[in-house]
Amino acid sequence: MIAAYAARIDRDQPLNGLELGERPEPEAPAGWQVINVKAASLNHHDLWTLRGVGITEDRLPMILGCDAAGTDADGNEVVLHSVIGESGHGVGPREPRSILTERYQGTFAERVAVPSWNVLPKPKELSFEEAACLPTAWLTAYRMLFTNAGVRPGDSVLVQGAGGGVATAAIVLGAAAGLRMFATSRDEAKRERAVALGAEGAFETGARLPHRVDAVLETVGAATWSHSVKSLKPGGTMVISGATSGFTPPSGELQRIFFLELRIVGSTMGSRDELSSLLSFCAAKGVRPVVDSVLPLERAREGFGKMASGSLFGKVVLTP
Repeated sequence: MIAAYAARIDRDQPLNGLELGERPEPEAPAGWQVINVKAASLNHHDLWTLRGVGITEDRLPMILGCDAAGTDADGNEVVLHSVIGESGHGVGPREPRSILTERYQGTFAERVAVPSWNVLPKPKELSFEEAACLPTAWLTAYRMLFTNAGVRPGDSVLVQGAGGGVATAAIVLGAAAGLRMFATSRDEAKRERAVALGAEGAFETGARLPHRVDAVLETVGAATWSHSVKSLKPGGTMVISGATSGFTPPSGELQRIFFLELRIVGSTMGSRDELSSLLSFCAAKGVRPVVDSVLPLERAREGFGKMASGSLFGKVVLTP
């Protein structure tokens, strides 16, 4: 079958390790099943994999792609939960939790094998392309907002770096849930899109906000860390799920953090139950993922290039 896969690791030029070609058909051990992929979406995790983060050379070649929607052997329309081993289903009891492409081949292929426990029904209201955007970026945003930020309707939330998959999802989900959403971006067009998606205001990166917020959702990292801390109300919460600009934040904010009793909360992906709730929320409220572009699998390199350059708004979807 045709697949887009990591053939080698290149930390400086990650796309040098991306290949498109024939890969073996997936095999389904006991408790697993093979899914026919109809759509799969890109995540920054795929770029990190090409850089060698979360994977070692001995696991290559590795088919990339964490997210997918498709059909099972009986023709049922399904969505895949990307976290393998969350509760031991389909793997040994001592195996650590991982996501597709770390230990197991991913979704940028015509077919993929996953534990049956990781297969959820796709709501009929969502297309395959829309549903394929949800299991990583949108699920991450859902958990950040509704599980870890501790916010309620009417509270204010700052999303750093409008345009990325998680940031875009957070704006849409938060606005739909009655939160006052704010966003930042260096790009004027992305700020305008953020407002069109439901943000109350969008500002230059690092700009002073109209008022301090109850929570900040941080996926940018070092470049926006100081602004995130300074934007919080006393007792506010910063939820961190990524650091695309670097993992070492500037020093000097510790006094503000303890004096104002700020909370710093790490957040990674989300549970199967949270994905089920996210699917139901999108279907019931008419919320739809923002899709930047839909490309055939053969043009995977083009999609990776858009993500690497930051020249996208929303998700890039690949269709085998």
